[in-house]
Amino acid sequence: MIADDVRALAGMVRDSAAAGERAAAEWVVRRLEHAGVEDVALEPYRWQGTYAWAHLAHAVCGLSRRRWVRLLAALSYELEVSGRLQWVPRLLPRGHGLNVVARLPAAGPVRRTFVLVAHLDAQRSGLIWDRRIIEAGAGRRLKTRAMTPAAAAGALAIATGWRPLVALHVAGLLDTALRPTVPGANDNATGVAALLHLARRLAGDPLPGTEILLVFPGAEESGMGGMRQFLADHPLDPSRSFVLGLDTIGSGTPILAAAEGAVLAHRYAERDLALVEQGAERAGAERPARWRVGGWTDPILARLRGIPSASLLSVGEHGMYTHYHRMDDRPEYVDVGCVERCAAIAEGTARVFAER
Repeated sequence: MIADDVRALAGMVRDSAAAGERAAAEWVVRRLEHAGVEDVALEPYRWQGTYAWAHLAHAVCGLSRRRWVRLLAALSYELEVSGRLQWVPRLLPRGHGLNVVARLPAAGPVRRTFVLVAHLDAQRSGLIWDRRIIEAGAGRRLKTRAMTPAAAAGALAIATGWRPLVALHVAGLLDTALRPTVPGANDNATGVAALLHLARRLAGDPLPGTEILLVFPGAEESGMGGMRQFLADHPLDPSRSFVLGLDTIGSGTPILAAAEGAVLAHRYAERDLALVEQGAERAGAERPARWRVGGWTDPILARLRGIPSASLLSVGEHGMYTHYHRMDDRPEYVDVGCVERCAAIAEGTARVFAER
């Protein structure tokens, strides 16, 4: 069933905040209803279709001869890519997206809320995702369990104003903005398929005192726009909530993001990481190794708001997500066993949380 769902999703062009993502959202609703989930809603939002134009607005500031302009732009760039302050996208044209939010009721009175998140959309391709670039430095990554921050070179270009580096950064952004959307089998049809699998398992077996929200946000690839809207529409009480994201979980080896960020590292709380590790033990699975992730995932927005959260991912033999943001991110390259292990860890985490 997981493999079938991955194939179906990879056959859709799931462009961020656009028609393909909306079609995928409607497909997910039908799958949830088929699984016996009764409380399902489509929730609209507005966001940019690609992060490239907002990043480009920052990049051109690297051409300024005024140092203070470049430094302010570099600071704004970090705030943008981390999700802490995203003001530029609000000034740019925005598309129409749909989040899917499903609610599984608790057994008995509701005392807490467990939120499972998997983004619907897929990224645009580009030369910056070339296999030789992505797989370079595999030995260091595997040894340190840390990925290179994806936007660090861009921040350096903006801050220093070194023209060749700025030009390279601008060229990469323009290339990505004009490329087609990848099939996104691993990133993130796997996460969506895992949540659908968990919906089937948990719909008829509610957790004591714990309601479950299954959230399928859009526009993660273009800057976490759908997740930002979900958090605005559904205020979560930090004292009784937990958010767990499943993103790109078909690479081979489950990992847990101890910190993430495309420039600076933003850390998850020790107690939240420990909960997922306890969930793995509850599921009879090996504890996922803790990694420093070089990009963004939706749960970081919850973490920045003080809501307990964690992000579950996976890596392949090169210490990266397999076929990352490439046109060959197809179902035949997905490690379904890894998806199943991550789903089991997520379910185990929900059950441990419900027993607190």
